[in-house]
Amino acid sequence: MYQIGNIYGITAIAVIGGGLFGFDISSMSAILPTDQYRCYFNQGPHGPGFDDEVKCSGPTANVQGGITAAMPGGSFIGALLSGYLTDMFGRKTTIQIGSVIWCIGSIISCASQNIAMLIVGRFINGISVGICSAQVPVYVSELAPPSKRGRVVGAQQWAITWGILIMFYISYGCTFLEGPTAWRVPWGLQMIPAVLLFFGLFLLPESPRWLARKDRWEECNAVITLVHGKGDPNAPFVHLEMEEIKQAIEFERQNADVSVTELFKPKMLNRLHIGIFTQIWSQLTGMNVMMYYISYIFGMAGLSGNINLISSSIQYIINVFMTVFALIYIDRWGRRAPLVIGALLMATWMFANAGLMATYGRPAPPGGLDNIAEQSWQITGPASKAVIACTYLFVASYAPTWGPVSWIYPPELFPLRVRGKAVALTTSSNWIFNFALSYFVPPAFVNIQWRVYIIFGCFCTAMAIHTFFVFPETAGKTLEEVEEMFMRGVPAWKTRVEYNSVKKAERGQLDDKEKAIGLQHEQSPERLENAAGDVKA
Repeated sequence: MYQIGNIYGITAIAVIGGGLFGFDISSMSAILPTDQYRCYFNQGPHGPGFDDEVKCSGPTANVQGGITAAMPGGSFIGALLSGYLTDMFGRKTTIQIGSVIWCIGSIISCASQNIAMLIVGRFINGISVGICSAQVPVYVSELAPPSKRGRVVGAQQWAITWGILIMFYISYGCTFLEGPTAWRVPWGLQMIPAVLLFFGLFLLPESPRWLARKDRWEECNAVITLVHGKGDPNAPFVHLEMEEIKQAIEFERQNADVSVTELFKPKMLNRLHIGIFTQIWSQLTGMNVMMYYISYIFGMAGLSGNINLISSSIQYIINVFMTVFALIYIDRWGRRAPLVIGALLMATWMFANAGLMATYGRPAPPGGLDNIAEQSWQITGPASKAVIACTYLFVASYAPTWGPVSWIYPPELFPLRVRGKAVALTTSSNWIFNFALSYFVPPAFVNIQWRVYIIFGCFCTAMAIHTFFVFPETAGKTLEEVEEMFMRGVPAWKTRVEYNSVKKAERGQLDDKEKAIGLQHEQSPERLENAAGDVKA
């Protein structure tokens, strides 16, 4: 069967798995404030119905938190399962399993007759998102050359932003339909990308590193030749890549315990902590809260109806546009700088919103604005426009920094023998915090109101400090070079981007001295500082 060898073509199909998560986020944010949804799942005094004279309040704050949190709850389970599935069946097959599960969940969600059925459907959808979000970055990172790895893995975040934007406008268009059709249609249409993903994966090669672990060396060499050598098995980078993979596999088999318990041993525990906190902090920025409940936030700022939904969509456009900068420059910027700078910028906008809400806002009438209890605080006038502007600036700060880097960074931290399970574990931490925040935020808006912004502002400040002192630079290094960096214990703040030298190596422009270093530096314990320094000199 024909296989795509261009890394960008491979990425374009694989990251559809990320788009599934985006579809879920925006469909929920667009559907939440609609009368069709609130009346069908109404828990107010009048119960379900579509009486125009009755303003339905929808599910209670706690129940709505549970409905929203069902998806990340399922994602937590799916991410954990994916580590075992990917080691057993391969990266491609595991992602295909995830796409089938997504279709099952979507069918149940769009056919929901009550809240319980909706929660079950969203939970099953979550299992799919957990599997795909954990294994798509692993799959793409194992195929990509080092100088493009950040760009192509970061494309997962771009796919998420496109999924958010496309599904939001589909959902918005469906709000003009009558009755439950308004939410059944978008939740049914979200099966389409999963179907495309399932069949598109047949055109892609398997991960060469997974093939090597299974002793399928001819297939491994064929994939590297296809993707990195453009069909030329004698290309310099093909030889370098095969040598590094062979030595890594040999080392693992002679010296390493490949069970999941290795992740908790002293030499691996530090990078596990870094990977887990990369995902935890990405949630504690508050970005997904902004995405899920943006209609609540803009409702507090005085927007309602279609104006609220259209204004909400602007942040999704900003999200798509600003992520492009990361795709272009992330391998030059590295990982550390975007994480630190992005966290500081987001803290600024969170504290600014808290100050504006506290100074110029006031409690909403009993029952909340527009009969939505979560909109329990209101702000009007020029200050409300400043809140909306800060929200947009927050999204613009997240999109080129924590958004893509939180997916790029964890797969780069771990050696091949544990990468599938390790990334599954780190991604599961993302989803368990997503679950907690999805459940926490609606009642938080009711009970502590504008102080929610202070909480997230403090989180952003803490993560800036943590990443500066603890998170090392992995950009421009092969996955095997990253392994040695951790083994040697190089302090995080002394690590640097190795973009130019690895780019030169990939283009086959090494002179004789550099080639010798490239083939021999695996055996040198001084490789990271001396050999790389010689190449640059």
